[in-house]
Amino acid sequence: MATYEYDCRECGRFEVKLPMGRATGTRNCPGCHRSAHRVFSAPHLSALPAPVRAARAREERSRDEPDVVTAVPPKPRRAAHPALSRLPRP
Repeated sequence: MATYEYDCRECGRFEVKLPMGRATGTRNCPGCHRSAHRVFSAPHLSALPAPVRAARAREERSRDEPDVVTAVPPKPRRAAHPALSRLPRP
């Protein structure tokens, strides 16, 4: 079931849950029974898991406020492979 949003001039916005693709351009308002027009809005992003929300927020921030690199990052230290630690040393 998908949630569709409609806007009534008298009562304001209301949501209707319908099967995907079954929404019409207009629908009767449940309050005043007048015709309301469908509104296209962003999906409910607050229902996303926290790590996904954080990644989306970081991506949005990077568009206007990108991270600035002021120095060359240090060379990463490679961890020795565990199998190599058992080899005899000279």
